[in-house]
Amino acid sequence: MKLTYNVSDRPKIGQIVVFAFQQLLAILAATIAVPAIVGNGMSQSAALFGAGVGTIVYLLFTKFRSPVFLGSSFAFLPSMFAAFAGGVSASLGFLGLVIGAVMAGLVYVVIAVVVKLCGAGWVNKLMPAVIIGPTVAIIGLSLSSNAVLNSLGYANAGQAVVDSNGGFIMSLGNGINLICALVTLTVIILCSVYGKKMAKMIPFIIGICAGYVVALIFTLIGNAAGNDSLKILSFEAFKDMKWIPEFTFLKAFGGDYVYGDIGTMGKYIAVIAAAYIPVAFVVFAEHIADHKNLSSIIESDLLDDPGLHRTLLGDGIGSMAGAFFGGCPNTTYGESVGCVAISGNASVITTLATAILAIVASFIAPFTTFLATIPTCVMGGVCITLYGFIAVSGLKMLQKVNLDDNSNLFPASIILICGVGGMRLVFGSITITAIAVALILGILANVILAAGRSKSAPAPEAPAEEPAPETAEEPSKEE
Repeated sequence: MKLTYNVSDRPKIGQIVVFAFQQLLAILAATIAVPAIVGNGMSQSAALFGAGVGTIVYLLFTKFRSPVFLGSSFAFLPSMFAAFAGGVSASLGFLGLVIGAVMAGLVYVVIAVVVKLCGAGWVNKLMPAVIIGPTVAIIGLSLSSNAVLNSLGYANAGQAVVDSNGGFIMSLGNGINLICALVTLTVIILCSVYGKKMAKMIPFIIGICAGYVVALIFTLIGNAAGNDSLKILSFEAFKDMKWIPEFTFLKAFGGDYVYGDIGTMGKYIAVIAAAYIPVAFVVFAEHIADHKNLSSIIESDLLDDPGLHRTLLGDGIGSMAGAFFGGCPNTTYGESVGCVAISGNASVITTLATAILAIVASFIAPFTTFLATIPTCVMGGVCITLYGFIAVSGLKMLQKVNLDDNSNLFPASIILICGVGGMRLVFGSITITAIAVALILGILANVILAAGRSKSAPAPEAPAEEPAPETAEEPSKEE
């Protein structure tokens, strides 16, 4: 596509500020959604600060040649839940977030070293589109239940009221929450499809604002009528407004946790490792997919220049830095890539300005406190689209795969069914997530079938020789 500003171009200062603000709005909803969904006292402003720091680290490692923003990763949501599971203290949970992010980041570092030494050719062989596509798809599909629960006003499955068949038993409060979620979802869709250029770039923000206004109207009616079911919003957070982001490392190393003997702590670290490390390989697939997509937009292969090893190092170490401050492992954002495509602005200076703007915004207390008051149901409406986008982007990668060939059909089928079916394996205190299990089984199936595929490859060449004599005879007959 034709770009107005290429990677190395420098727009005017005023334009840079405008472009940066647009990109911040585009990535904002997703970046703050992760700490809002995980809860447990996670700070949305700290996550925003961490995303800015992580992006700057990424840009440094990639020599300012890859214009993409790093934000909170949805793929690590189950891993982050695991850090707080089992009734651990708050500080230990936050320490688990930091340890897990370091472990996941080290996976990227190790892969980057291997890529630097051996080249990137093995990556395409081990994780072709038939593996990457369905794996990215199940990341979105596996989180679909969270979007539905949030849309009904539930923070998690334990709060839901269901019948014997698993259907949700609706109350007045659930109905009001669902209305707010559907308003948010509808506005996002309308802005994305029918909106002008600016509306198309920030549909999530406009949708959140619309859902928030509807929730505010119901809350005001509930206050007037004395009906708690209508009170969707709570403004208690403004009473104790935090002017400085509550950084994760401060909570993690606060020293108020005592977790038994060394063996018990070892089990907790093992749980964190099992929750984070396998998912890092899944996000690795997203990393490749996002960079291939961005490469096609800027017409420069980022896996060659600056190189896959540099993008991996930037992503991995940037993710560690982001989680150290905000608790959320970071990943390259499809929303950021979309901003580049829609605006025609690939200037990496804009990406740097966006990161700086995110850091500054995290210290604006009224702004971040307002974000904390966004109701769960409104975020549920956002998540329906976000998770759906992830799932569909993965399925789109399968479009060029020949699924009439069973050697492709089986790996994709295995990943989708095991991932959507929730094949989560528990070995004592260690849990391997369904996404990790699906990816591992898919890779194994593809490796086995690839060997058979290569053996049978020469077979089609035999009939290709037959037309040669026929085409040679036809000219002699005409002559």
